Amino acid sequence: MQKKLLVVLATSALLGLSGCGMLPKKTDATQNQSAEKLYAEAREEMAGGHYEAAIPLFRRLEANYPFGTYAAQAQMEIAYAHYKAQDQAEALAAVERFIKLHPNHPQVDYMYYLRGLVNFNDQIGFMSVLYSQDPSERDPRATREAFAAFKALVDRFPNSKYAPDSIARMNYLINAMAAYEVHVANYYYRRGAYLAAVNRAQNAVSDYSESPSREEALFIMIRSYDKLGMFDLRDDTQRVFQLNYPNSRFMGGKGSGDAPWWKFWSKSGAKPAPKDVTATQ
Repeated sequence: MQKKLLVVLATSALLGLSGCGMLPKKTDATQNQSAEKLYAEAREEMAGGHYEAAIPLFRRLEANYPFGTYAAQAQMEIAYAHYKAQDQAEALAAVERFIKLHPNHPQVDYMYYLRGLVNFNDQIGFMSVLYSQDPSERDPRATREAFAAFKALVDRFPNSKYAPDSIARMNYLINAMAAYEVHVANYYYRRGAYLAAVNRAQNAVSDYSESPSREEALFIMIRSYDKLGMFDLRDDTQRVFQLNYPNSRFMGGKGSGDAPWWKFWSKSGAKPAPKDVTATQ
């Protein structure tokens, strides 16, 4: 009886294995599609805002046709799709890969621009938290990285169609970095760390001399020198301040207004961030 049972079980197992082998294999619907067809489908997903659905299609396009005219374009589209999907790490990785593989590509300037955009949007996210968080607790690394990325584009491709927008963003970022220094200086001043306040305010004055934040930086230096008893430095700084800003809103005890000190946009009316230049298609 036991032998018969073993035979039945063995036979069932063999039939099951053979049955699995006879089942049709799952096929990739895009495997035999032409490059044009794959690209059109991926672009359709992009147009509908389905960036995460477009990425595997572009990857399939690159894998199936690695030496075709669509391969490099697919790599660019992958980077852009990650950027639109707000996946900054993947977007930057895709950008760096493209630049490494195609340093002389006719559209490599756009990838430099996209690298700046990725970091720039991270910086905008950093600035948005200032509504509720003390800026001295934040590291403006993305701001500096975005500036460096746009500067690399302008230096390497001064005639690029993306250069004017990059320059505008660099100016915006300079003002943001100067404002950050002033925010931290004000933070130190309010907590009685007057020497630290002077040092951060001096950074804003020396490193970002054309920024509107220079006015408040000088004003912080005047107040900090006064608290430190450094009256000669206070008077020297005040002469420079009055010479450059005779009608300053900070004079006459008005200070920075009623808004919290870190919400600089409510006091100085900072310009909005530039909008992205349309991506190369």
